[in-house]
Amino acid sequence: MGGIAERLDQGVSMLILKIGGGRGINIEGVAQDLATVSEPVIVVHGANAWRDELAAKLGVAVEVVSSVRGYDSVLSTEASLDVLMMAYAGLRNKRIVEAFQRHQIRAVGLSGLDGRSIQGRRNSGIQCPQGEKIVIRRDLSGKPRQVNAELLGLLLSHGYVPVLTVPISDENGFAISADNDDVVTALHATFRATTIVSMIEAPGFLKDAADPSSLLPHLSRRDLMDLEERSSGRMKRKLHAFVRLLQEHPARIILGDGRRAHPFRDAMSGRGTVIE
Repeated sequence: MGGIAERLDQGVSMLILKIGGGRGINIEGVAQDLATVSEPVIVVHGANAWRDELAAKLGVAVEVVSSVRGYDSVLSTEASLDVLMMAYAGLRNKRIVEAFQRHQIRAVGLSGLDGRSIQGRRNSGIQCPQGEKIVIRRDLSGKPRQVNAELLGLLLSHGYVPVLTVPISDENGFAISADNDDVVTALHATFRATTIVSMIEAPGFLKDAADPSSLLPHLSRRDLMDLEERSSGRMKRKLHAFVRLLQEHPARIILGDGRRAHPFRDAMSGRGTVIE
């Protein structure tokens, strides 16, 4: 992946790859595919399966709360943030970097906290319905606001692949949790990727979540907005992030099946859901 510095100076296209946090994602296949890519790439990954398993072993509760707008999120306490750091920035990040290195990809694992590569603002609280009342749940989470383009650009220009995950830094330098789809949106706003690939444990967006054959191969921004209105939970949050991303800066988004033998290659060839 050499020669990136010159291509970046010429405004060459770049890619953002989001790797989901499920155990079914074929990281070896992703690494094998990514080794053939000549464009600069930023990778963002999750680790929810590892977080949940580690939390259970340590006896730390993973509490999911729903906002009044219907978005689900994990409540970030001091204890759960420690588990998040272990699972996301530790175990999963380094295993992905390890797999990439074996395929001669010059991967550098970072959390958003490192070098304040991703800085955000802490949430003032989550408005949650409780019976007929609305209560404010306060936690250690926030929204990405700023990307350290100097640091990430330096890595990209020298042929390295940043492999990013949470936590991110808040405005005072404290670690906070954030949604990785929002991290992707912040990165895209800074680097203007031409293509964003998101690897999940499904063939793509499904009309019926219980029917793998109900794949929606193409979606527009209008379609996304309609789907968001009808969705709930984590999928509603993901759809909302995609809508925001396309509103701010156009891009080609591909939602691909990360379980395939060649997940990234197949997604780039249009296997999955293409959003334009």
